[in-house]
Amino acid sequence: MIDKTKRNEIIALIKREVVPAIGCTEPMAVSLCVARATEVLGTIPERIEVLLSANMLKNAMGVGIPGTGMVGLPIAVALGALIGKSEYGLEVLRDVNPAAVEQGKQYLEKVNPRIGLKENCPDKLYIEINAHAGDAQATAVIAREHTHFIRVSRGDEVLLDKPLGKAEDGVEEKELDLRTVYDFATTSPLEELEFIKEARRLNENAAREALKGNYGHSLGKTLSRPLGRGIMGDSIFSHILSATSAACDARMAGAPIPVMSNSGSGNQGISCTMPVVVYAEENHNTDEELTRALILSHLTAIYIKQSLGKLSALCGCVVSSTGSACGITYLMGGNYDQVAYSVKNMIANLAGMVCDGAKPSCALKVSSGVSTAVLSAMLAIQNRYVTSAEGLIEDDVDRCIHNLTRVGGDGMNETDRTVLDIMTHKGCV
Repeated sequence: MIDKTKRNEIIALIKREVVPAIGCTEPMAVSLCVARATEVLGTIPERIEVLLSANMLKNAMGVGIPGTGMVGLPIAVALGALIGKSEYGLEVLRDVNPAAVEQGKQYLEKVNPRIGLKENCPDKLYIEINAHAGDAQATAVIAREHTHFIRVSRGDEVLLDKPLGKAEDGVEEKELDLRTVYDFATTSPLEELEFIKEARRLNENAAREALKGNYGHSLGKTLSRPLGRGIMGDSIFSHILSATSAACDARMAGAPIPVMSNSGSGNQGISCTMPVVVYAEENHNTDEELTRALILSHLTAIYIKQSLGKLSALCGCVVSSTGSACGITYLMGGNYDQVAYSVKNMIANLAGMVCDGAKPSCALKVSSGVSTAVLSAMLAIQNRYVTSAEGLIEDDVDRCIHNLTRVGGDGMNETDRTVLDIMTHKGCV
């Protein structure tokens, strides 16, 4: 068993990275930053300048804003200034209602926020808000993590100035490897892990609520209807795809439903949670087995994200589905070696999936990642896996993971720039 001190450090890391969020985390982080700048300004801004890293802009352009029926950053900025509360974190727009939305629309007619790219960004996740009212001015900056404020000022008065790499709660990133992740999840005292059940409650509820409406492309609902079941079958596999994509449908379309995120992404939190929950329920695993599998899934994703970064050209569903593959393999009765096999199978299959921003069609990518997770676990439990003779795979599973993050990070930087250029020049000849 891992010693108590290290267990506490890992628990603190999980609790920092696995948090509730309403709506897509990128526009919500912008709204959070606007709320903080407005609070510091002390009045509703008359002018707002929003400067973002390319990855932030890419992920905030085409996604629904909860409770508004609208898409994109302007309404998120307006509501952040009007009703946002920074104390709510990624639930910053928790108090949104129809009256607030109408007020936000009127505000946008008077105050057209200037939204642009930040030159020479220090991080792929960067938000800078400059809010003005008369001669007064306030600035708030978030970087590296979606809720990590590194600078806050009012005029010339600096209220906060933090090093970019220091986490907001003082918990430093811990070096992990897959063996440590597995040992922590499978041997820690159960009572220390039960907090992860909140991820099940929130994300399961989101999946149920999604079926009550027609959100996004309605992939989850399509899979659960007679047509979907006639083609896909009425199986554990189809139920996993339906539940996971349903929650994603609702979230990306702006449903005011909280989900439990992972590493700054609600879709990643959903993908780490729902495949494991559905498999455990239908496989009749014990409550303890499910709890440990959820920890294994979420912590695996956190581990991979530590070297990949919060935002990248690699679709986050690759990371989160790798986590769920580990969780499902464990629920099948798999040991550490078989969990490692499932990781290798995932990397061999999905390493090149590109992120082209947060949007309703993310549900399609999530379903692709989750289906691969199930296939990877099925092979792994039979001791079948992609070997070091093939592609990115090495004998050491941790080196495989770092090969993935190297491709998804530095290796796909040009891909990222090309994707953003395409997204911002649609229709141009």
